[in-house]
Amino acid sequence: MRNRILDTGKTQRRSRTSHAQVVDELGRSIVAGTYPVGTILPGDIELAQRFKVSRTVLRETMKTLAAKGMIVAKARVGTRVTEKSQWNMFDSEVIAWHFDDDVTEEFLLQLYDIRLAVEPFAAGLAAERATADEVALLTDLAKDMAAPDHTTESLAMADLQFHMAIADAAHNPFMHTLGSLIEAALVGMFRISTPPSQNGFSNIAETHMRIVNAIAAGDVPAARTAMEAVIVEGRDHVHDAYAGMTRVSA
Repeated sequence: MRNRILDTGKTQRRSRTSHAQVVDELGRSIVAGTYPVGTILPGDIELAQRFKVSRTVLRETMKTLAAKGMIVAKARVGTRVTEKSQWNMFDSEVIAWHFDDDVTEEFLLQLYDIRLAVEPFAAGLAAERATADEVALLTDLAKDMAAPDHTTESLAMADLQFHMAIADAAHNPFMHTLGSLIEAALVGMFRISTPPSQNGFSNIAETHMRIVNAIAAGDVPAARTAMEAVIVEGRDHVHDAYAGMTRVSA
């Protein structure tokens, strides 16, 4: 699976089309508050000159941002930045833009709220529906987390692959659409923590193997409980990391 949150650097942006580059710059500016909620964006002529693109590219950009719920155009008024409650927070780009700015504890904890609402149930479905091949894959992915040479990013990727494999094993296509949220929560947790060998993730393979064992046994309640424990542990890491930052800055 392509990692969307980790692949949002300048090199990737330079390779994008003019339309995608303008979407990216305006989207990041809106999320960062350069254009706050309720703000009327500059007019088409000004934006076209600023980004050195045609009016056609700019119109397509506005359509894209409107589809994400971030702006709305009104005749004789202009294009206004909408309330955050209207933004499509399941959109991978919208999530990535939050990571371009300093991601907040509140944002990450909200991601964990959604994970707690969905992933334990997905694990229960996997316990009912996973094939032998899927259980074997989950076993390999959990064991891979114990590799001693993981970097922070590689461990985040290994964790992501495991949780997306759970979504696949649930055999419900709606579960996989939550991949961006799962990825963002995991990447955020690992980014704000110290290296894997020092941050309390030494038992990560063990805790994830408990999920696998419950799925292999077809034990729905145990699979849900094991998944919930993993997510709560990740949420606690986020809270502790931000608490440590507060103490250092005090």
